[in-house]
Amino acid sequence: MKKKLIIKIGTSTLTAGTNRISFAVIESLARQIVELKKEFDIVIVSSGAIATARQFVEINGYHRNVDSKQAMAAIGQTKLMELYDGIFRTFGLNIAQILLTYRDFENETANENTRNTINKLWEVDYIPIVNENDTVSIEEIVLGDNDKLSALVAVITAADLLILVSDIDGVYTCNPHLHKEAELITEVTDLDSVAHCIEEKESTLGTGGMSSKVHAAEICKKHGVEMWIVNGQRENYIIQALNGTIPFTKFTAVAVKTTINDKP
Repeated sequence: MKKKLIIKIGTSTLTAGTNRISFAVIESLARQIVELKKEFDIVIVSSGAIATARQFVEINGYHRNVDSKQAMAAIGQTKLMELYDGIFRTFGLNIAQILLTYRDFENETANENTRNTINKLWEVDYIPIVNENDTVSIEEIVLGDNDKLSALVAVITAADLLILVSDIDGVYTCNPHLHKEAELITEVTDLDSVAHCIEEKESTLGTGGMSSKVHAAEICKKHGVEMWIVNGQRENYIIQALNGTIPFTKFTAVAVKTTINDKP
């Protein structure tokens, strides 16, 4: 039986530091998934809908107004999926879209339906690509960039590992963008021990900072899912992390997996 791997890729990674979605980033992800599928059933939790929309339209005030962000997300989501589908198909990979809200995770029937859908997609060799349904839910477009969403997906699928793909190697003793003396923390067993290390930097792209990633780690740890933060700017970052050939931060999990009904 294959292991279960959830890969969350954020806006800052998908845009490679620009204001446009990078085809090369999605292609790199696809190349790695071809190899990873030999060992893992995979779910991708992908941000980037608003960034994709910006390549086609500008809505005044979307930086400030939630309804404008929602409209941008509605426009960009279909375009983003077109990009994934077009690039992934060149590697023989099939994708399917799943849009979720946080209310879905509060209902056991909805959890079961989502879990069954993902399992069936794996069975027929399709890769689920999950995003927040921004038309009716706004939590991740306001704060989080799908970090929490990916943790909840990891819980309901009883995943073996959640990898948050970021633009940094992991958690540092202080913000490495602001302090040259910052050192990477490679393993975290006690979340309280890194609380003082979180010092955000402003971003015009994604909404998720290190604090939202630590919150995702809290959810994972409670439910027995290991979580890693890996730098998506490194070549073959997922495969190299699995092989232990690049630095990253690992959040260890408790031994026994629990269910989503145990509230995060």
